[in-house]
Amino acid sequence: MTSPHSLTDNAVTRVVTFFETLTPTSLASLPALYARDARFKDPFNDVTGLPAITQIFGHMFEALESPRFVVRERIVQGSQCFLTWEFRFRFRRFKRDEEQVILGGSHLVFDEAGLVTLHRDYWDAAEELYEKLPVVGGVMRWLKRRANS
Repeated sequence: MTSPHSLTDNAVTRVVTFFETLTPTSLASLPALYARDARFKDPFNDVTGLPAITQIFGHMFEALESPRFVVRERIVQGSQCFLTWEFRFRFRRFKRDEEQVILGGSHLVFDEAGLVTLHRDYWDAAEELYEKLPVVGGVMRWLKRRANS
């Protein structure tokens, strides 16, 4: 018999492996990881259901060049976990050569079958994204300096 703790540990390992090796093709395996009515929330999205979650990750591959996640830490407690990660990518639209890095965390809740029912990402869109954009980045850095003076 599998204990609930080992079920969650195994589910977390599967999710971490999925995100660290994510490709447009691997999006088809989301139903093996996420419940049909799972909720995903981040600074830009709040959706429910596998089709909407798949669309968000699919759009990531359309909008960015070489997006990838590197999971740094995981804390598992009961049927949930918190992951800290780096999201690495290049802007496709702005043709910038240097790789960008967003630091963030994800809170995941699993059901009895080990499927994700809630995926909530936490990261600072202003610091981690807007400050890195041409034009907007300069304005954001100026606002930050003004707010801190």
